Amino acid sequence: MEMPPFGVLIVMMINTNKIEFEKLHGRQISVPAAALKEYPARYERVPAIRQVDTSYYCSRCNSICNAFLPGQIAYCRECIGLGRVTANDYLVRIPDAPRQLPQDSVLRWTGKLTPAQERVSRDLMASFTTKSNHLVHAVTGAGKTEMLFKVVATALSAGNRVCLATPRIDVVNELFPRFSQAFSNTKIGKYHGQEYSEPENDQLVICTTHQLLKFYHAFELVIIDEVDAFPYRDSRLLAFGAATAQKLSGCTFFLTATPAKEQLALVKKNQLHYSLLCRRFHGFDLPVPQAKLVVGATISQKGRINWIIIKAIRKLIALQKPLMIFVPKIAQLDSYYRTLSKLFPTVAMASVHAGDAERIEKIMQFRAGELDLLLTTTILERGVTIREAQVIVLDADDRIYNTASLVQIAGRVGRAANDPSGQVYFFYHEYRESIQKAIKQIKRMNKHGK
Repeated sequence: MEMPPFGVLIVMMINTNKIEFEKLHGRQISVPAAALKEYPARYERVPAIRQVDTSYYCSRCNSICNAFLPGQIAYCRECIGLGRVTANDYLVRIPDAPRQLPQDSVLRWTGKLTPAQERVSRDLMASFTTKSNHLVHAVTGAGKTEMLFKVVATALSAGNRVCLATPRIDVVNELFPRFSQAFSNTKIGKYHGQEYSEPENDQLVICTTHQLLKFYHAFELVIIDEVDAFPYRDSRLLAFGAATAQKLSGCTFFLTATPAKEQLALVKKNQLHYSLLCRRFHGFDLPVPQAKLVVGATISQKGRINWIIIKAIRKLIALQKPLMIFVPKIAQLDSYYRTLSKLFPTVAMASVHAGDAERIEKIMQFRAGELDLLLTTTILERGVTIREAQVIVLDADDRIYNTASLVQIAGRVGRAANDPSGQVYFFYHEYRESIQKAIKQIKRMNKHGK
């Protein structure tokens, strides 16, 4: 569960009752039963925890509640990161505001789509017109963001609200400036658990998928980017949040490079519209990872890194391009950092993980070229574009890496038109099915894209 920093959570709790109702259109907020009289009677209100037979369910996330406060008061543990809801609370649902047509043209982007991108863009326009759910299956680096611009502009121009949600905070931070530039005269909200923003009636919302649980029938168009990523993948809670955030008259688009079997099954049944894009915007093949067997420990207890890995690192450093080294466990980062700092004292490097207080700053430094090498966990497996990046995956056979994550990690490479063929190394001890399938999938997309 995405948890805001403690201080931010306190501010959220203090400010909730001070926010004007006019800024909460399309949202649902938790209110103690004793405070209901302070809210207009015209707003829908439902018990935050509802009882069905002998079970309790959360009305915000639809999870079963098996936790109790003193006095046998049920509460929800699953969505507690958004503020606790108990059987003594109600959800007040504030209806969305009437449509307001924008005075000026909303889309300021002047770029041009490739013919393949234009085809997907037309598909999305057709699905939005018929309010049909749609799956976009596109390789990493295909330019999914740009393909969304026309349909988002169409929805906003009609006075509709649009939400672009993604499971990862870093992807939110990546998407927000790009949409802010393309839709510079549109009110855009950015919401995630590491940065508190006062709620507004934003016409366009960019947020993590957890934040969708705060909305109720708010958006005519909901777009879930990186739908296969943890924690959205296989999460009934987050899928429920996405469904309830969408208006009954609206539709939802799903974007991914590695769709789930369940989604493809819906496509075959004609229950989900579908677009396939096997080529990146620049027209070059996806870089195919080189799988390398490691004999012995990847890193010893004394901090010695296996020679075959050092050889590859030295080779990639010599290219004088940004190098991302993916490590499966947070606990290993310090050991790798200490050893590599000694071996390559002139290389500016850092390590980063989900709980790193300087996470955002380090990623910005890496993107700006102030760092040459970044040791990272899977938090940067997707959504973050570093120009000319090269990639090494250590212990690629670790259980934390599945086929989708390995495809995404490999997709960090070759994204720029002036550097379409970078280097990707998968170092492993056991050639697992996930590695085999990832490489096979990349080769298959390259073949289909020709």
